[in-house]
Amino acid sequence: MPLSSVMHNMTASDGLKLAYSVDDFTDPWAPAETLILIHAAMGSSRRLYKWVPILSPHFRVVRPDMRGHGQTEIPGPNQLSLTRLTQDVIELADQLGVDRFHLAGSSAGSIVAMRTAIDFHDRVLTVANFASTPGLKGSNTQMDKWVAKIKAKGFKAFLEETIDERFPNVQDKGFLKWFVEESSKTDVELFSRFGPMMKEVDYTDELHKIKCPMLNVLPGHDPLGSKEQYEVYKKHVPHSEYVWYDGLPHNITDSVPERCAADLLAFLLKHRKAS
Repeated sequence: MPLSSVMHNMTASDGLKLAYSVDDFTDPWAPAETLILIHAAMGSSRRLYKWVPILSPHFRVVRPDMRGHGQTEIPGPNQLSLTRLTQDVIELADQLGVDRFHLAGSSAGSIVAMRTAIDFHDRVLTVANFASTPGLKGSNTQMDKWVAKIKAKGFKAFLEETIDERFPNVQDKGFLKWFVEESSKTDVELFSRFGPMMKEVDYTDELHKIKCPMLNVLPGHDPLGSKEQYEVYKKHVPHSEYVWYDGLPHNITDSVPERCAADLLAFLLKHRKAS
């Protein structure tokens, strides 16, 4: 069902065409709160398809394709920045007529979600971070290596070579093949801009501006961030909640999607406006 969700289009204020899906199986006689899910770099919102059946009976689930991903247009030289990605979230909410909303992101999507919660705290009811430290600036060379290999070999070859590192706990060959095919649709030139942009992020000194309830779901064995980097949230966002997935690498939102969605749902039901 979710993989065939109808995609809608809107035009951002800078003229770029953005794509998004809406899945809503809430009771039609009751008001539904909106949850915006932001996917990780590479691929598209389709990577979150298994989350939808778990979340959509309780919330209107909106999944945008970030700039340059999925069915959203590739941004021009001056159309890609974290400020612009954050503005896309706000403009999407405005398009849907939603004043306040819940927000969750996976990896790079979490970077966008946190930026939105920092800059637009009056719009975000809750924010959930899956597999993102407050930033990679000055602390990790993995992204540089990825970009170099992708430029040299292309996405498909790069992903096929690294698939066992991403999903050592996944035995379903069909899923692994689908992940490679889906993520390989990403434009190499776009990722060569997108990845380094994310690598320059460090929100540590701004985390205190997150005033809404926050959930951090964190992989216990992540090559993109140490446990110490993840634990920074405890100091700067004392009102946040934590779930550790011990032993799992970075791609938790793909490898254990039902577990992620169930933990997110439990958090959201505790903090929904009606409660």
